[in-house]
Order: sequence, then C-alpha cells, then structure tokens
Amino acid sequence: MAQMQRFGAFVFAAAAAMYCAGMEAQAGDPAAIQQKLNAQFKLTRTTADRSDIVAAGDVVVIQKSGLLMYAVSSPLPPSNTYKNGKIGQGWSGFGKDMAIGMLTPGGVPAANYPHRQFVEGEKCWVTGIQVQKDGVLFQLYSDPYDDIRYYANLKLPFPNKKEVPPVDVASQLVAEVLTVQPAEGQGDQGSQTAPEAAPAPESAPAPAPMQAIAPPPPPADAPPPTIELGQSKDQVIAGFGQPTRVAKLGAKEIFYYKDMKVTFTNGKVSNVE
Repeated sequence: MAQMQRFGAFVFAAAAAMYCAGMEAQAGDPAAIQQKLNAQFKLTRTTADRSDIVAAGDVVVIQKSGLLMYAVSSPLPPSNTYKNGKIGQGWSGFGKDMAIGMLTPGGVPAANYPHRQFVEGEKCWVTGIQVQKDGVLFQLYSDPYDDIRYYANLKLPFPNKKEVPPVDVASQLVAEVLTVQPAEGQGDQGSQTAPEAAPAPESAPAPAPMQAIAPPPPPADAPPPTIELGQSKDQVIAGFGQPTRVAKLGAKEIFYYKDMKVTFTNGKVSNVE
C-alpha cells in the first residue's frame, strides 16, 4: 500500500512538471519579442534637441487613426494607447500632459505646444522600441509639417496584461497599428516570384544638356549685405541666401550659416553671432 502511495505521488509530480513545462513553452519571451521587433524596424536616430534626423531608419505606415503628437519643443512626448482597435490618450495621456506642464517654465500647459493628430495611412519614423512586461512601447517621430517636427509615445498593451504572449502574437498586434513601408521596387510583399522584365524599347539618344546660364554679377559698387535686429526671415534670406541648417526651439528659430548664427524670436532677428 505504501508503495502504491509513493508511485501515485511520483505520477502526480511528473504530470505537474510536464504541465508547467508546457505552460512555459507557450508563454512568450520578452527578449525574443524585442529581438524580433529590432530586426523588423530599423530605428531612426535624431539630434539631441530632436530638431532633425541624424540617421534615417525605416519609414513606418500608421494603420489606425487617432495618434496624437506634440512638437519636439515639448519637454515630453504625449502618451497614446492602442486599445480595442483604437488609438487614444486616456488617463496615461492626461497624466503626461500634467507632467509636461510642470516641466515647462511658467507652468505652460501641454495644449499650448503645437500638436497634430495623425490618421490612417500617414507615415512616421520609429526612434525607440521597448518590450515591457505588459506591452510594447514605441517612440515615434515625424517629418516636418509647416517646419515643425512632432513626436509621441505609443503603448500597445498585450491582450492579457499579466502574461507575455508568444512572438507571433506580439508581432500580429504590432502589425495592426504599425507596418514598415516597402522599399521602392519591392512591390507586393506577398508575391513569391518577380515578373520577368520586358526588353526595354530602343530610344533615340538624349539631347545634350543645355549649358546653364550664370547669373549676372552684382554691381561693383553694391554694399555687402547686413543684418539688423528686427529684420524678418525673408529679409535675411534675401541678403544671405538659404541657411545650411535650421533649428526650432519653441518661439525661437536659429539659422546657421557658414560663419554666422542668426536667432529669430517670433519671426524677427533677436541675436546675431
């Protein structure tokens, strides 16, 4: 009888071990999901002040409307959450707006920063991906719109917040919201073979390019261009040409020339270095 009891206990322990092993095999691995997403999305690197792109990554197509972004002059990006098939801001977005107001000198509310809502089909860049215990956090960055770049955080909670899903389930969740734009010439990603290219028709030789006509030199007695406080951006560009780089810092905008830096405040020259 004692042997039967010991045998029954052994069988129960073995079955429990097999069940636990099966559950572990089904549970997802955050590191594996992170590796998968890092391989899928080539990240974009920006300048320290977020005013421009240093190294461009993959262009990403937004698959759902409602993504809210703030101008990069905001001290923090807004928070977005994908839930029940929709992107919204919710309580996390409200809390982030309060933090932005506290970090802004003078307590300026987050709503005072330029903001833009992106819709399905628009594009952006990914500057960061973090797989957390309850979901995936994307850091997004936009092209300039009226000379303003925007950024935001987008959280994709896992279906079961207490359990990390398998890699394929997490990838499918991401694909509902963000997809990498195919490179030009790749065509339909679902096709298995490329169509055979037709021979190019013969064409007449291209005509020789016309020689560019140089603009007339300025008059010999023309005074050199100058900059005065209060001038507009158009006046500066008329005298010195387009700057090599432009940076926007809230109400200020900086034009960088080869040997000069011009600062505008509210569109007027406020400092020249």
